[in-house]
Amino acid sequence: MADIVNLRQARKQRARDEKAREAEQNRALHGRSKADKQRDRLIADKAEKFVDGHRLDSSGKDKQ
Repeated sequence: MADIVNLRQARKQRARDEKAREAEQNRALHGRSKADKQRDRLIADKAEKFVDGHRLDSSGKDKQ
């Protein structure tokens, strides 16, 4: 025998599953904490300063 399925409940469950799937994708894309973002920004700034400090050619700021 086939199971009896309440279509209203099945529709709601499918909508919940879709929202959960979308939330999982958003957590993967945007789910970084403020500390993680700040740490990455600090590392990028240090790297940029390191590279700028070791340039052989000046960009024209120091020539005048």
